[in-house]
Amino acid sequence: MARLLSLKKLLLVYFVMSTGALLWLILNFGLFCHTSSKEEETLLTKTRELRHWEERLRRRERDLQKKPQQDASLPTIYAIMPTHTRHVQKAELTRLAQTFLHVKNFHWILVEDSHSRTDLVTSFLASCGIKYTHLNIKTPEDYQLKETDPNWLKPRGVEQRNVGLQWLREHLDEDSDKGVVYFADDDNTYSLQLFDEMRQTRGVSVWPVGLVGGMRFERPVVEHGRVVRWYTYWRPERPFAIDMAGFAVNLQLILENPQAKFELRVRRGYLESSLLEHLITMDELEPLADNCTKVLVWHTRTEKPKMKQENQLIQLGRPSDPRIEV
Repeated sequence: MARLLSLKKLLLVYFVMSTGALLWLILNFGLFCHTSSKEEETLLTKTRELRHWEERLRRRERDLQKKPQQDASLPTIYAIMPTHTRHVQKAELTRLAQTFLHVKNFHWILVEDSHSRTDLVTSFLASCGIKYTHLNIKTPEDYQLKETDPNWLKPRGVEQRNVGLQWLREHLDEDSDKGVVYFADDDNTYSLQLFDEMRQTRGVSVWPVGLVGGMRFERPVVEHGRVVRWYTYWRPERPFAIDMAGFAVNLQLILENPQAKFELRVRRGYLESSLLEHLITMDELEPLADNCTKVLVWHTRTEKPKMKQENQLIQLGRPSDPRIEV
């Protein structure tokens, strides 16, 4: 009998609470019962818009938190980087952005090899959390590598790097702007220590580059604090037998020498020399990375993805969703 009374009390409490909850819902939300379908749709639209802007604000807050703190005492590093459309482009840029986010006073000048700036790169840069400038210029057709050409057959990124230099000369002032110019590539790998070291560049600084030229590394050979020759297999007699990743230039030198640029019509291996010969002599170079004995940058390359199955699905009329950006 006691159990039966307890059960009745429990059911009574449940009934009272359920009824109260129902009355509360009717009193507080009953007005929606009288709204029209059009009003309900408008309300839903406004709700979605509000959520969209809330998400944008949250992303913006995260981006601001990612940005390294600026230090007015440090010169800015202006990294000019060519890039071109390919399957691994976004993956490469994402990998590099994770490094550059840790570099203080960093300005990324990304130049697309394209007739116009692409949506992919535009969207990527807008959310990467790094100070940037987005430019574009198309490589002349006669100098574009074909699918079967070896990557050393023609100089790459020439027009893009020159456009980056032009931007610096048009937007910066040699009396007030201080910094270092570095020519990065979107398939290289960089140690953060490299950027710390290059900031002290007074003229042109140099260091080794790993996994380049068919060798474990190439490097300037230093004796008594001066660069005296080049450790490389390919034409060590070149004026500056160095890879693009192996040097940085003081911004002042770039602004004071408007004629200095990369030449499109050069022999293999002479692209770097075409710029540096306008700026400095070999005995004026500043060896970094422990007198050019440490490798802080690597000429890595991502394996080209194989799209055999993707192409077969395209032929079958079942391509992957083009709205999903990779």
